[in-house]
Amino acid sequence: MPGMVLFGRRWAIASDDLVFPGFFELSLRVVWWIGILTLYLMHRGKLNCAGGTLLSSYLIVLLVLLAVIICTVSAIVCVSMKGTICNPGPRKSMSKLLYLRLALFLPEMVWASLGSAWIADDVQCDRTVVNGIIATVIISWIIIISTVVTIIIVFDPLGGKMAPYPSSGPNHLDSHESSQLLNGLKTAATSVWETRIKFLCCCVGKDDHTRVAFSSTAELFSTYFSDTDLVPSDIAAGLTLLHQQQDNIRNSREPEGVIGHSPGPPQEADLDAELANCHHYMQFAAAAYGWPLYIYRNPFTGLCKIGGDCCRSRTTEYDLVGGDQLHCHFGSILHTTGLQYRDFIHISFHDKVYELPFLVALDHRKESVVVAVRGTMSLQDILTDLSAENETLNLECGVQDCSAHKGISQAARYVYQRLVNDGILSQAFSIAPEYRLVVVGHSLGAGAAALLAIMLRSAYPQVRCYAFSPPRGLLSKSLYEYSKNFIVSLVLGKDVIPRIIHLEEEGASGRFWRSAAQYSARWSHESQFSKILIGPKMLTDHMPHVLMRALDSVVSDRAGYVFCPARGGSNVDMV
Repeated sequence: MPGMVLFGRRWAIASDDLVFPGFFELSLRVVWWIGILTLYLMHRGKLNCAGGTLLSSYLIVLLVLLAVIICTVSAIVCVSMKGTICNPGPRKSMSKLLYLRLALFLPEMVWASLGSAWIADDVQCDRTVVNGIIATVIISWIIIISTVVTIIIVFDPLGGKMAPYPSSGPNHLDSHESSQLLNGLKTAATSVWETRIKFLCCCVGKDDHTRVAFSSTAELFSTYFSDTDLVPSDIAAGLTLLHQQQDNIRNSREPEGVIGHSPGPPQEADLDAELANCHHYMQFAAAAYGWPLYIYRNPFTGLCKIGGDCCRSRTTEYDLVGGDQLHCHFGSILHTTGLQYRDFIHISFHDKVYELPFLVALDHRKESVVVAVRGTMSLQDILTDLSAENETLNLECGVQDCSAHKGISQAARYVYQRLVNDGILSQAFSIAPEYRLVVVGHSLGAGAAALLAIMLRSAYPQVRCYAFSPPRGLLSKSLYEYSKNFIVSLVLGKDVIPRIIHLEEEGASGRFWRSAAQYSARWSHESQFSKILIGPKMLTDHMPHVLMRALDSVVSDRAGYVFCPARGGSNVDMV
């Protein structure tokens, strides 16, 4: 449905998009109101002090103001729940309620300012009361600032402009005028998106790479959304309908169409070997995330295991690694990979737009030099992800149309230059010249690892890449065909980021007393995953710890029956 019209202009939000935001604000306001009331009733006797009358008046007026705001927000939530997307009539009073809600911000801001001024004075009252009122003032400003940020996000600067064509229609404009008008609107939309992105990423640096990423991301968003009238409820409804349609299609298929081809014993044996390799090298891809992922996977014991490394100063052992910004990361990397400090050639957590953290280690178990590139973990990484323009690569591989995702190719080029120009790979192979090169990564790191393997193949023909949950739209068709012989990709379930290959759950979900989830495996072609699959696990299936758990399960299950034919239903697919 179209966006709401307030103050004579369109906003990027509809009248039925306010249920969850309104309910969240309502819950917060009610808890806050109860807390203030409790504070006042329990400690009003302690306000007989210098400045206590002002503080008492502040609390009483704030209680009344919050009660009015709570009633208004409750009405907004109730009205937003009425009607349907196609029947907005029952929500026609929404604009009046929003005007009332916005009008209440003026006294709220005035009262928060007065509270700040009174607290700043040297009030000679009970410290508990003063601290409670300080907390109240701080919460007031947090809510006010959060609301202002929300208004900025849903504000559409182009919403008040005239339609692209006059009422007489576009046929009355010649091609030159039409072209100028459309270019102007496109430029304005790009500028709007760039302003929004800069505001949301204000803490990111302002170097050349960041400015390029801002422009590239703004162009991407303006291209996809500038000529549409989408609001959050439209997107939610579209995803729901698409999920239902996919389920109906899946349920209506014949079983033979779902099972597909079962590979013969040689292929099956090769699949088991590759699954074992994926299981092994996924540890390095996870280690590249450093301590945050390790603590998340081990919430009760992780901090105890790596706490000493966080507090320990840099020693000679750490200096041998030749990395930077290690802090707590090194301990988590050692525990995740099971290696010793002397097995690491380089560890870097330098993180900027187009510049990803990575590590280089000697894996004696598989006799390989492993390069692991970190996936998305920061705003800089998100900007790298969203720099999705097409970029032509200068590769010595004899392939026509060597093009790839711009942001990821830039990140791969950065790691390549560090590995080659800084002599990191030369140092590794001087220690273990008989080892082979393996490049791994998850998510953004998987995309960078795949491109890095292509860049390194001329110098290291035996290079192998394991890309876990790689992004779609990474390589041109010709580069994809070229890389099939040395890049193995693995994806879990309905992961929304990639569609290449697949690991999918079958059986119980492993909750409470149910047995753990089961997985099966088979080879598949990338054309089978050309569509994004909508489902409740489309985001969680992308998480590295979930993928690691699935690999643990499938490798353990297949160990007992190596040559058993692939079963139907959900499966683990690899390319």
